[in-house]
Amino acid sequence: MNNKKIRLAVFVSGGGTNLENIINYFSADEQVEVSMVVSNKADAYALQRAKNHDIPNAVISRKQFAEDEATVMAAVKDCDFIILAGFLVKVPDYLIDAYPKRIINIHPALLPKYGGKGMYGHHIHEAVKAAGEKETGITIHFVNNELDAGEHIAQFKVALSDEDTADTIAAKIHELEQAHFPKVIESVIKA
Repeated sequence: MNNKKIRLAVFVSGGGTNLENIINYFSADEQVEVSMVVSNKADAYALQRAKNHDIPNAVISRKQFAEDEATVMAAVKDCDFIILAGFLVKVPDYLIDAYPKRIINIHPALLPKYGGKGMYGHHIHEAVKAAGEKETGITIHFVNNELDAGEHIAQFKVALSDEDTADTIAAKIHELEQAHFPKVIESVIKA
């Protein structure tokens, strides 16, 4: 393998705990680096996490993602893969076309259940609880032109009990994300 590092752009809309986990996981890896963090929200704590690690970052609004291809492509121009870590904007077709099978998303449910428009974050955990599911989990998948419908890379499950609440389900999902997301990213980008 050559000496060129595999460069990751991480897109995030919120606090960035998955971002922090990815940064820490690859911090000592001589082959991989998080080289850009992009958020659609200027007040996302994830941007501070990027600054704390001296990682370049950019704020690109939902409208810019839809209408300003040049700005988006400039932000990721040197990146090999794009990782969606709690990113709440539909990825535009031009970006998917430029990065085929190189955009990876994590979804806090066992797709195809609880996917699609409006299914994110606590909305999912509330729906899982309301349906009386006995298990839930995470799906890590490639991004395609349909929301939450890309080819699955991996799924990890956790059992639920009648005592679980949306909050305890969220905590169980967070544990799965922290345990598995960086390892699955590594398996894909180093394949």
